[in-house]
Amino acid sequence: MSYPHLLRALFSDAFARIRYINSKYAEPRIAISPAVRFALLSLRIYLLLLVGLLAYKFYTVLAAS
Repeated sequence: MSYPHLLRALFSDAFARIRYINSKYAEPRIAISPAVRFALLSLRIYLLLLVGLLAYKFYTVLAAS
């Protein structure tokens, strides 16, 4: 068995497993209430705010040097 053929077989098996897992969990099994949906949205916005502040701090530290 040649090396490229071995790599192709290895990756095709891995991608097949990933496709199987993605299809298995494509639809949620539980219902999300509006309160939980709002909480998750709030956390997502908070995370983006923190990343923005971190980027701003990084930029100001580099600009001051």
